[in-house]
Amino acid sequence: MTSQQGAVQRLIDLGFSQYEAQAYVGLLGREPMTGYALSNVTGIPQPKVYETLRRLTAKGVVAAMDSEPARFVAVPADKLLADLEDSFRTRLAGAQAELARATDGAGQDGYRVLRACAAWAGIEERAVQTIDGSRRHADERGVACDVLHFGEPIVDLRHGRTVGHDSTRGVVYHRHQARHLAVVSDSVDVVWAVAEDGSNWQSLSGPDQLLAALAKGFIRHDIYVQQIWNDFHEVLQERYGPGMQQLVGELSSRSRGGKRTVAEPSKRRRLA
Repeated sequence: MTSQQGAVQRLIDLGFSQYEAQAYVGLLGREPMTGYALSNVTGIPQPKVYETLRRLTAKGVVAAMDSEPARFVAVPADKLLADLEDSFRTRLAGAQAELARATDGAGQDGYRVLRACAAWAGIEERAVQTIDGSRRHADERGVACDVLHFGEPIVDLRHGRTVGHDSTRGVVYHRHQARHLAVVSDSVDVVWAVAEDGSNWQSLSGPDQLLAALAKGFIRHDIYVQQIWNDFHEVLQERYGPGMQQLVGELSSRSRGGKRTVAEPSKRRRLA
């Protein structure tokens, strides 16, 4: 693609028609031209070139010279872009005002739009995009990242910390076949994915402060638990067993109205 073809395409992206974009680029930086000459330069059919020039003149993109035959000149590119930006901002402000009026009194209920992906490749790509787009936390840009991982660490951070899920290291039970990924960037962008059987993924992702707060709290509190485990693992393992599996059973028992079993006095130890 030549630079002129690229310029034409960019103008089309901004709302110009094919012929309007070709005509403007054909005139840009050249002496005033007649419609006939412009048709020869750009390949716009002669029956269309004058109609196109009339539309561009009405939009202020092209100026008609007072001459016979009529000649046309393109406004400078910086003025065109400034005018387009002003027009866009004006239309955007108008749309915001009208939409606000349209929803006024309609209540605050609504829907959150998030992306759902069931393939690991797509989930992984979205997670990488979330991390790369982070402005406040990105290891390669010299700010801290916190990573909680199962098994061996998969990243080597220079500006942050990795915390292993040591409470479950070497402990195998049914729910550990699940795979889980949670990524939060700048407390806004989030990826949360779970494969309960280890292979069939469900995920939600997108900019959503509510979901991001939930995922961030989940990650942060799991890090806290692992820190407590590292400091008091002997006590916790004695009280709740390997991987603290008895803790899960105890919580389930409480939810069913069961009584809590208290350890024998000789086995009770203070976490202090």
